[in-house]
Parts: sequence; structure tokens; C-alpha cells
Amino acid sequence: MLDMKRRAFLLLLGGAAALWPLAAHAQQSATPVIGFLSAASQQFDAPRLAAFRRGLNETGYVEGRNVASEYRWADHQYDRLNALAVELVGGRATVIVAMGGPAPAVAAKAATNTVPIVFTIAGDPVKLGLVASLNRPGSNLTGVTTLASMVVGKQFEVLHETVPKAAVIGCLVNPTNPNAESDTKEAQEATRILGLQLRVVNASTEHDIDAAFASYVQQRADAVVVVSDALFNSRPNHIVALAARYALPTIYSLREFPSAGGLMSYGTGLADAYRQAGIHTGRILKGEKPENLPIVQATKVELIINLKTAKTLGLTFPITLLGRADEVIE
Repeated sequence: MLDMKRRAFLLLLGGAAALWPLAAHAQQSATPVIGFLSAASQQFDAPRLAAFRRGLNETGYVEGRNVASEYRWADHQYDRLNALAVELVGGRATVIVAMGGPAPAVAAKAATNTVPIVFTIAGDPVKLGLVASLNRPGSNLTGVTTLASMVVGKQFEVLHETVPKAAVIGCLVNPTNPNAESDTKEAQEATRILGLQLRVVNASTEHDIDAAFASYVQQRADAVVVVSDALFNSRPNHIVALAARYALPTIYSLREFPSAGGLMSYGTGLADAYRQAGIHTGRILKGEKPENLPIVQATKVELIINLKTAKTLGLTFPITLLGRADEVIE
């Protein structure tokens, strides 16, 4: 009798042991996974990810505690994004976060129409074909849009105000960026209104950027506008050094450029935009549908100017412009 009870106990124990791995797997698979798809690099995305995590934490999710993460960086090679997006979908991501402009969002959209996607882009997501409308996206995509690609005209105005004698303005554009066409049209319209000549030069690699600045000198450009793009935005030190080498007054989209010694920047602050993306992601993890989450529009722009660089270039910022600056670097 005792042996029968012992055998029954061992069988029960063995069955429970066999179930333990399954239970552990079920618990592990129950943890939601955020798949990050970025056009940029890990180093460049670090401050943006920190802002994203702040927003995610506000919804009760903490990376490594109750949510897992998978990262895919294209390192500014846009042609890698489609394959990386497919990897995240195949890896059973609960939600995909597309970072670094519209290209990752377009790639993620092409990879899945079921997995929720949260993007942070510069531009109009309706015109880009990502969502049906800002208030009701109507698909598996939602997110945050900044004014980065909608301020190109204003960047020309601010640059013209700073360098009024500049008659020929160069514009650096990445042709592989989905916003390239709209950015170029804005540049053309701005220079037409201001009565300036425009020199658009395309660059999709670091070597192209070097060649572009050399060509501005050959084309007798007096100043340059560098539009927002993941490739450009990740290389502030390199591009600022080129502008200094050729003594070209240049305006950028992000504060990292004047902080690195560039003349000035005019564009949307990205920290709050990525925080909002984190909040949207948390809401989706809690069960809300992306098609019902309105697109957040980050509308605050900031003007940062560098007085030391202006002095090196022999420029003086107008008092009116100094008064409008959000930050003056001395």
C-alpha cells in the first residue's frame, strides 16, 4: 500500500515537473514585447529612448520589469528597414515603435496590418499615406507628428534675417527620405517669396554630405539650410565641421547642432514628442486600439543661436531675432 502511494506521489511530482517549463514559458510569453524599429543608431537614439521610457513609465510600464524590448537599428541605411520590420513582426512584437522619421513607419506599415504601430515622424502622416486622418487614424498605426518638415520655409526666413546679403542658398536633402519631395517644394516656395536663388543638393551617405558642402562652394552658395533627416541629425559634429571649414552660415533643425558649434537651429524639440509616443504605446499595451488614438501633434518649435559661431563668421544677430531665441549659446 505504501509503495502504491509512493508511486502515485512520484507520478504526480513528475507530471508537475513536466508542466513547469510550460508554465514558465507561458508566463514569459505573457510579457508584452515592444519592438523598436529605427532608421538611426543606438547612440543617436539614446536620449530619445530615455524620453520614450518616461512616457511609458507614466502608463505603468517599466522596461525589463513588466515589458520586454527588441531593438532593430538601420544605422541610416534606409534600404534595411523593410527586412528589420519583418524581423520584428516575426518575433511576435506586441507593438512596434517606429523611430527616426517617416521611413521606419512606412516600412513597419508594409510589414503588418495587424500589429499596432506607434510612430514619431516629421511631416503629415495623412499625406504620407500612413493614416486616414489625424483624429481617427483608422488602421493599426498611430503616433506623434512634429513640425520638423513643416518649418523648412521658416528656416529660410530666419537664415535670410540673419544673413540678409545672402542671395544664393543651398539646401541639403536626403532623397531617400519620404519627406524629400515636400521639403524641396517648401524650399523652392520660400526662396521664391524671398527672391533668393536655391541650390538643392542630395545626400544619402556620409560621403555625399562631404561632397555636398564642397559643391555649395563651387555653386557660390552664401548660406545653407540642412533639413531634418535621420542621417543628417545623427552627425551634428561632422556637418558643423564642414560648415565651419567652408565658412558657410548654416541653419539646422535640432539643438544638437548649435550645441556642437553650429550657427543656429529652428525646429521642434523632440523630447516631449518621444514621451508622448511612450504614453501612446502604454495605452495600447493596456488594450486601447491604435485606430482610436488620435495623432498627437507636437507644435512647439524652438530657436537656438550660437553667438560665438556668429562672431567667427563675422555675423551679428538682429536684436529682434535674439529676443525670439529660446536659447542663446555664448
